[in-house]
Amino acid sequence: MSPPLADSGPALEVGRRVQLHVLRSQDRDAFLAMVAASRSLHTPWTSPPADPAAFRALVDRGESSDFVSLVGWRSDDGTLVAVVNLSQIVRGSFQSCYCGFYANAATAGQGLTREALDLSLRYAFITLGLHRVEANVQPSNAASLRLVRRVGFRHEGFSPRYLHIDGAWRDHERFAITAEEWPSNAGVIPELP
Repeated sequence: MSPPLADSGPALEVGRRVQLHVLRSQDRDAFLAMVAASRSLHTPWTSPPADPAAFRALVDRGESSDFVSLVGWRSDDGTLVAVVNLSQIVRGSFQSCYCGFYANAATAGQGLTREALDLSLRYAFITLGLHRVEANVQPSNAASLRLVRRVGFRHEGFSPRYLHIDGAWRDHERFAITAEEWPSNAGVIPELP
């Protein structure tokens, strides 16, 4: 059972069906339950924190200036639908970050992860003032490849043995989107209330 949205802290962004929040220690039970129930959806593409210590490390990592873990909660019932991590945030003349995400298997295929990712891009470009967001997806992860294309990421290339995930070096397709491209080439993003 997910916590009520009132327990999730202030919303960073609000969409039609999803509210975006910063991951907090109070989210532990809902987060770990989602990860456990979604293992078959995540493997072999990602390995989200699956125990209290790893979850705590993720929350602690969010206290640094170069990382934020965002959680999308379904507005009507407070179900955690997706996690979006903005990592290696670099300032100066680069103003860029990497974006990784994973969905809740119970809500996958309903467009909720897309909405959480759209809201995360809004947060990255408007609130954080970033210029570029990069997403790297394994070639066999068809659902994530479709998702990044739907929200407007442009394909930039192929990186062999790019990231070590689930015990092996995995090839990745590289995608990026810049502030100038967003949201003109992306899906429709709900207006703020």
